[in-house]
Amino acid sequence: MPQLAGLGRLVPDAMPFLGWLVLIAGCVGFEIIGISALALVCVVLAAVHHAEVAAHRVGEPVGTLILAVAVTVIEVGLIVALMLADPVTTTTVARDTVLAASMIILNLLLGPCLLVGARHDGTARFTRTVATATLAALATLLVLTLVLPNYTTSTPGPVYTPSQLGLVATFSLILYIIFVFVQTVKNRDYFLPTDTDGTDPTSHATPPTTARAWSSFALLVVGLVAVVLLAKSLSNPLEDAVTAAGAPIAVVGIAIAAIVLLPEGIAAVRAAYGTRLQTSLNLTLGSAMATIGLTIPAVAIVSFALGLPLTLGLDEKGTLLLMMSLFVAALSLARGRTTLLHGAVHLTNFAAYLVLTVIP
Repeated sequence: MPQLAGLGRLVPDAMPFLGWLVLIAGCVGFEIIGISALALVCVVLAAVHHAEVAAHRVGEPVGTLILAVAVTVIEVGLIVALMLADPVTTTTVARDTVLAASMIILNLLLGPCLLVGARHDGTARFTRTVATATLAALATLLVLTLVLPNYTTSTPGPVYTPSQLGLVATFSLILYIIFVFVQTVKNRDYFLPTDTDGTDPTSHATPPTTARAWSSFALLVVGLVAVVLLAKSLSNPLEDAVTAAGAPIAVVGIAIAAIVLLPEGIAAVRAAYGTRLQTSLNLTLGSAMATIGLTIPAVAIVSFALGLPLTLGLDEKGTLLLMMSLFVAALSLARGRTTLLHGAVHLTNFAAYLVLTVIP
C-alpha cells in the first residue's frame, strides 16, 4: 500500500514536466497534435490535484483563491502575448476573452455545480449574503468594462479614452482587492463550507505538510504555465479546423478560454459533488471576479505602455446574452437555495451563447 500511495503521488507530480517535455519536443520540430492534446488533459488534471492539496493546507476560503488567481495571471499573460504578436487584429482579444470566460463561469461552470450540488435531496444550500454580494460586484465590473464603452461620447466607437480606461481599470482592481479582503479577513466565516452531512471525505482528511503544500503550489504554477502554452500551441490547428468547418473565428477564443478555465471547472464540480457547494461557488464566482479584476487592469497597463489599441464594448447580441446570464444568476442565488432547474437554465443559456456564436 505505501508503494501504491507513492505511485499515486508520483503521477500528478510528473505531469507538469511531461507537458513541458511535449512543448520542448514541439519547439525542435517533433510536435504531434494528438500527443499535445493528450498532454494538455493530463496536465490540467494534475493542476487540479495540486491546487486541492495546497488549498487543503491553507484552508478555506484562502485555498479557493489559489487556483483562481493563478489561472487568471496566466490568462493575462496569454492575452498580452496575443496583443503584442498582432496589435492590429487583436484589439478585441481582451474583450472576447473576458466575455467568453464570463459566459463559461456564469453558465457552463455554475450550471453543473448547481445540478451536482442538488443531486441528494433536490436542493442545495449556501450562504446567500456571499453569493449576492459577489454577484453584485461582478455585475458592476462587467457593465463598466464591456457595456459602458458603447455609450460614452468622448471618443467614437466602443472604446474608452485613456483617462476613462485608467479609471475603469483602477475601479476594477480596487473592487477585486476589497473582495479578497472580505473573503479572507473581514467576513471570512461567510465563505466557509458547512459540510453538514459529512459525506465529503476530503473535508476530514489530514492536511498535507507545509513542505508538500509548497511543492504542490510550485507544481501548480509549472502546470498552469504548461497548460496555457500547450493551449496556445494548439490554437493554430484549432483555428484551421474552425476555418475549414466554416465557423466564425470567435469559436477559437471560446475553446482556448474553456481550456484555461478547465482546472477551476473540475475543482468546482468536484467540490459540489462532495456537498461543498459553498466552496464550489467560491471557486466559480471568485474566478469570475479575478478574471475581470486582474485582466482589465493588466491589459490597460500594456495598452498605455505600448500604445496598443483596446476595444472593450460588446455588440448588441453579446450585451443581451451577458445581461441575461447575470439576471438568471441573480435569481438562482437570491434565496440561498437552488434546485436542478436552476442548473438546467444556466446550461441552456450557455448553449444559446455557443450556438449564436457559431451561427451568428
